[in-house]
Amino acid sequence: MVKEFKMSQERYDELKKELEYSKTTRADEIAELIKEARGFGDLSENSEYDEAKNEQGKLYSRIAELEEILLHAVIVDDSEADSDKISIGCRVTVTNLDNNKMLPEYKIVGSQEADVMSRAVSEDSPFGKALMGARVGDEVNVEAPRGVIRYRVEKIER
Repeated sequence: MVKEFKMSQERYDELKKELEYSKTTRADEIAELIKEARGFGDLSENSEYDEAKNEQGKLYSRIAELEEILLHAVIVDDSEADSDKISIGCRVTVTNLDNNKMLPEYKIVGSQEADVMSRAVSEDSPFGKALMGARVGDEVNVEAPRGVIRYRVEKIER
């Protein structure tokens, strides 16, 4: 079974742009570094050459990863989603029922858009999976390393 990568159109466009940059500008920059490093002489003891070749390997890996993601990308149109259920693109506020604390708002996103620092939670994460499809007032259980944590959905925004 092929993994689908759910994402917004905006994220898809960003990845496409990164792929194009990687295949053209960045590949040319690395090729130039390799060419320069070859000019330093003996390749067996040439750290600049080794470093440039390592960069090239990383770039080729990233290009392959981006191509795979874009090939299996599924653009999520949040306007088609059920408006009272949590889905990708929703902003969600929950209360931790174990300590009665309301958490700051989270955004539910596809796995390629997850970013802990900006409170963007992947629908593939344990927290995201528990929230998907829930409605305001629903209680959800999240499996965590320290045990099950209970939350109540307080607010859903599109």
